[in-house]
Amino acid sequence: MNVSAIIPAYNRLWCLPRTIESCRNTKCETEIIVVDDGSTDDTWEWLKTQTDVIAIRQENQGQTYAINKGFSVAKGEYIRFLDSDDFLAPGTIDKQYRAAIDSGAQLVCSRVDLYDQLSGNITTCPDINGWDDFLEIQLSNKYGSHFLGMLFHRSLVEQIPRRPEFAFREDRMFLLEVALLNPKIAIVDGCAGYWVQHGGQMQGNYDKLKNQAVNQQHLDIYKTILGKLDAENRLLPQYKKAACTVLWPLAHWIAKEDIPAADKVVQWIYELDPEFKIPETGSLGAMYRKLGFTLTEKLLKLRRRIKYGWKQSL
Repeated sequence: MNVSAIIPAYNRLWCLPRTIESCRNTKCETEIIVVDDGSTDDTWEWLKTQTDVIAIRQENQGQTYAINKGFSVAKGEYIRFLDSDDFLAPGTIDKQYRAAIDSGAQLVCSRVDLYDQLSGNITTCPDINGWDDFLEIQLSNKYGSHFLGMLFHRSLVEQIPRRPEFAFREDRMFLLEVALLNPKIAIVDGCAGYWVQHGGQMQGNYDKLKNQAVNQQHLDIYKTILGKLDAENRLLPQYKKAACTVLWPLAHWIAKEDIPAADKVVQWIYELDPEFKIPETGSLGAMYRKLGFTLTEKLLKLRRRIKYGWKQSL
């Protein structure tokens, strides 16, 4: 088997047929594996009618467990992962597989564009030809593509299972752990697929407890990855600077719930990069520079209370 496409699904019958269809009609030998994570709509009944799909059903355990379950039965030399609401551009699997075989790459990457589910509008993301250091890109807030646009040699996935303890950010942990292995990479120009945008998936819609969990997992990922680099004497200045571009906005997210905890993140940023420059411009940037992080975040919190109401901002 050349390629295994693994798709976790939960109550996604409205989009799953499009996702599966985008994996069909390949020249290389491709198996499509869908793991129904305890759907309560008609997903499972529909899957049983798809004779070219390896359909697996499990009790609802979450996407991470579903992905690992799918990989446990996958036979492909190369593996690709798709969320059940995303889809590939025509010919992607064949183009990336051919590039992998021709170059001997362990990881093939392409651009992923954004698709608005409501309007059907497509936003073109930056090309990735300028990638010099995959780990630096993945550590930073630069455009790092999306696992949808990547084809992985199975040996990489065997070394790095998807991790349930980082369920809200496990795709970020996975790509960073892949980057730590320094795989041989091939770039295929053009758009590999479409990351579908719909309101329910955005962090701005999460409730307070989920936001806290997301932020903590994100922070723990960076502590883990930078800790590994440090232990291996690989924590280079460019990796520290790249991480700080993510840790700064993360500190702002954390400050919405816990300013002292966020202040500790800011202290860590300046330990990593004593020359760190606050990215905000205008009046907000001036506040951070003149008043400091803690006082600025307190004022921003007060502003949210005034604008949105006391209870909503808590």
